[in-house]
Amino acid sequence: MINAPARDLNIVPFVSVDHMMKIVLSIGVEPFISGLAAYLEDDFKRWELFDKTPRVASHSTQGVIELMPTSDGEVYGFKYVNGHPKNMNQGLQTVTAFGVLSDVACGYPVLMSEMTILTALRTAATSALVAKYLAPKNSKCMTLIGNGAQSEFQALGFKAILGIDKLRLFDIDPAATDKLARNLEGKGFDIVRCSTPQDAVEGADIITTCTADKQCATILTDNMVGPGVHINAVGGDCPGKTELHKDILLRSDIFVEYTPQTRIEGEIQQLPGDHGVTEMWQIMRGEATGRTNERQITLFDSVGFAVEDFSALRYVRDQLESTGQYQNLDMLADPDDPRDLFGMVMRAAAA
Repeated sequence: MINAPARDLNIVPFVSVDHMMKIVLSIGVEPFISGLAAYLEDDFKRWELFDKTPRVASHSTQGVIELMPTSDGEVYGFKYVNGHPKNMNQGLQTVTAFGVLSDVACGYPVLMSEMTILTALRTAATSALVAKYLAPKNSKCMTLIGNGAQSEFQALGFKAILGIDKLRLFDIDPAATDKLARNLEGKGFDIVRCSTPQDAVEGADIITTCTADKQCATILTDNMVGPGVHINAVGGDCPGKTELHKDILLRSDIFVEYTPQTRIEGEIQQLPGDHGVTEMWQIMRGEATGRTNERQITLFDSVGFAVEDFSALRYVRDQLESTGQYQNLDMLADPDDPRDLFGMVMRAAAA
């Protein structure tokens, strides 16, 4: 059982958006991402214990709503998440999320948490953790193409875990790049704003693509990717959405979280179903090889997987006692006699 503040089993700790921000700020963004990455690495190394299934998705013309469940046999977790790119035109978030952890032994939830902010943090932690295994040694310069809601977290995650201190930025909306540069001011980066994607990738050790439109697009063309780089492809995360030209995939060694889900949602939906990929748990456990030479192109085809959300919720759960940033919710009925739920209602009426 995961660590938890002592409590009545019928009361569920809830981490609100305000609580989450205070937890992150009390720990520090970079230490938070590093701590979360350690939990991710632990869970990747015990991969065989987890239930694994592609996320359950309900698609519409406006976007997608998904559930992402998993369990290690002792704790069950799921995340509810949406993806609605047009929301931004209405002043709404493209992605929102919340999550739950439960005790498998009794089925009672032990944590409910916001996950809009937490998903951005766990995505950054996953990206940087993977790059620790795959990126060129002593990488210092990263390109960020797509400077939206995920970008600051990605930059700080790579700084915390790999020591990245140079950023080359591009977005089709210059205001997004201005926002990113402003938010990262004083955070230890040498920042260059670029006018084209071609300019942005010049001299980069790592290329991160993180765009929002749910469509097949070519953010990177084959001629833009030189030998030896690591590509962190974050934005391709649903059927019919890609960011990289197919020829880049054919030149790269491709690494994924969970192959059945990535074949549906990732960059490799462009490739035949038998095209070889390597799952990251194999790399982290030393059962497969990652980067082997200086000219190799490594590609992390990131779509996000339920085990990562499980790790993030587990990490947050373990910060509650030290931070005190949560509130208790009276969520579960607690009749004197478990068989007498109706009597509980009647006693409430009498009171």
